[in-house]
Amino acid sequence: MTTKHDGAPENSGEHLESFQKNLEKIEELSRRLMEVMTHKTSHNAALDAPKQDLFARAATAYWAEAMQNPSKMIGQQVAYWGKSLKHFAEVQETFAKGKLAAPPNPGPSDRRFSNPMWDEHPYFNFLKQQYLINSDAIKQAVESVQDMDRKEKRRLTYFANQIVDMMAPTNFFATNPDALEKAIETEGQSLVAGLENLISDLEANNGELVVRLADEKAFELGGNIATTPGDVVYRNRMMELIQYKPVTETVHEIPLIVFPPWINKFYILDLKAQNSLIKWIIEQGYTLFVVSWINPDATYSETGLEDYVQDGYLTALEEVKAICNTKQVNAVGYCIAGTTLSMTLSLLKQRGDKSVKSATLFTALTDFDEQGEFTPFLTDDFIDGIEAEVNDKGVLPSYIMARTFSFLRSNDLVYKPAIRSYMMGEAPPAFDLLYWNGDGANLPAKMSMQYLRGLCQKNEFTQDGFELFGHKLRISEVDVPLFAVTCETDHIAAWKDCYRGVQMMGSRSKEFIVSESGHIAGIVNPPSKNKYGHYTNKDLKLSADDWMTGAERHDGSWWPHWESWLKKRSGKQVPAREIGDSTRPSLAPAPGSYVRAKATV
Repeated sequence: MTTKHDGAPENSGEHLESFQKNLEKIEELSRRLMEVMTHKTSHNAALDAPKQDLFARAATAYWAEAMQNPSKMIGQQVAYWGKSLKHFAEVQETFAKGKLAAPPNPGPSDRRFSNPMWDEHPYFNFLKQQYLINSDAIKQAVESVQDMDRKEKRRLTYFANQIVDMMAPTNFFATNPDALEKAIETEGQSLVAGLENLISDLEANNGELVVRLADEKAFELGGNIATTPGDVVYRNRMMELIQYKPVTETVHEIPLIVFPPWINKFYILDLKAQNSLIKWIIEQGYTLFVVSWINPDATYSETGLEDYVQDGYLTALEEVKAICNTKQVNAVGYCIAGTTLSMTLSLLKQRGDKSVKSATLFTALTDFDEQGEFTPFLTDDFIDGIEAEVNDKGVLPSYIMARTFSFLRSNDLVYKPAIRSYMMGEAPPAFDLLYWNGDGANLPAKMSMQYLRGLCQKNEFTQDGFELFGHKLRISEVDVPLFAVTCETDHIAAWKDCYRGVQMMGSRSKEFIVSESGHIAGIVNPPSKNKYGHYTNKDLKLSADDWMTGAERHDGSWWPHWESWLKKRSGKQVPAREIGDSTRPSLAPAPGSYVRAKATV
């Protein structure tokens, strides 16, 4: 591509020929795209958006407010018209003066509008400013709706924000200067590469659009991620039990077992040596076991929480005790596995079983009275849609869960990667955390509905009891020494909601920590990084706000603080244990085989 003396692009014959060839490639890829979409698998429509009556109720409430207080609505409309008219007049004035430039005040911005053209070019600046004016008007209209149920208002706010985010000019090729510049620079090749990326993602998910977040070819389980040495010492239909190789001459007598969530895979705790919690625990002198859950298919449709408890938790506890020749173990549960560990502790209490000496919960919800950012997805219309979906497929497909989590942070986890991949034609980054994030697991049909109906919607564990094995499991019966770690900006398990559940537990010895950062980074926070601090306060009778007000902030990771607590409950030092025993030989090297299974439907 050549340029004229004034710097403007010169459309040479060679340049136009390259463009034409790339346009022909796009036509060919478009046919391939149609082929993919022709064979697209379907899912229940209720999982895509709320029923229209949500917006109808919002409109009714807004209209009723307008009738009772017309000046309020008129004031909002006049303010919106005034901002839009002023904006248009400023642009017209600039053009009238013969200036091809943005106004002196380019307006507010955010990371989406980092390209200088959003501020310097009149066309793009007009689009940006008018989009922000429109966004504010929609948000103010939603905020002004008064006569709506609190949860319904929360849902309305969420979906209105989704519409606002979706309509950003950055999400459309013709109004994205980065994408347009890239297309010109590459003579259209970026469009070809972007369409190829789009089709590849659709083909990988049977026509469902799930944006690939990371370069999957850059990582190998047991090769450059999940590399801490160990062996699978037990396997059943629900899980593999991994015992890790000791690196100290002596270890604490009481072994430690970690139950990770089965919505994702356990190797988030062992991504690489520098931030591996698994490796760090072993280095502190513990015999460590980690459960790796099965990635279920439709044959697991009737698998319920009782199967996770019996063939997962209870079986793993017995195996660890037998291998280590101890009567007790210390247990850790992360996210949903922490919720289920709490229910297991209630069951053990009722059975008079003291196998668990202490419990640690990582970002675990046990009281679902407040549903936080998940409120839009826990109402009957959405749960009814999930129920229809799992009844049809036997599992809740991984991509539905991934999509739900992603839209809680849509700009970062949906639109930004989609722009990079489909508009810019760039390959996904080689980022281990995003690779793990995309390596999800299905959920069995029965278990999904038990969790969503019984725990999330009815909050039975904190009320009359959650029924399993003929027992009513109650949060007050969790009475072992307890250490709870939550995360300050967690959008999945809000720390205040976790705190409320810990307050309800019957343990005499309880410690509660709030780590800085979110659901993953707040937990995977190695001391060597000295990145995120944490908060402590021993008074758990306070309200959440008062607890934080009186909390002491500590620099660095919470890991050493927790280990100091754990070792007091881990017994004397004994010679480091060999992996397995005579009846439990190695079945496979860590990270095992279950973790390698991809989610399929």
